[in-house]
Amino acid sequence: VQLQASGGGLVQAGGSLRLSCAASGRTLRNYGMGWFRQTAGKEREWVASVHRSGDSTLYADSVKGRFTISRDNVKATVYLQMNSLKPEDTAIYYCAADPRIIYSSLPNFRAYHYWGQGTQVTVSS
Repeated sequence: VQLQASGGGLVQAGGSLRLSCAASGRTLRNYGMGWFRQTAGKEREWVASVHRSGDSTLYADSVKGRFTISRDNVKATVYLQMNSLKPEDTAIYYCAADPRIIYSSLPNFRAYHYWGQGTQVTVSS
């Protein structure tokens, strides 16, 4: 499966962005999905995940209450709605997918087999 992330950009603090991760070549229906972010010199940081069942979502404490992950299996797309953005949210955001990932591994970037190319999010103060 190929993943294409989009929707990044430059926004002022307090603003919103919606990232999209579209899959080609295969449905995402039975895939666990995650969003991660990375800044220069730092390890990839987990942001949010949705279990392949679609019923369970998980969020990092740093984004809980501000970000929402959702999926549209018909469109084979996963979204990350980001509200109340802060300068510390600035990073390259990556989406990831895996058909066999278990619930407890959703925050672990090493557990995902497929990755999108990343989209830059910049939040100005």
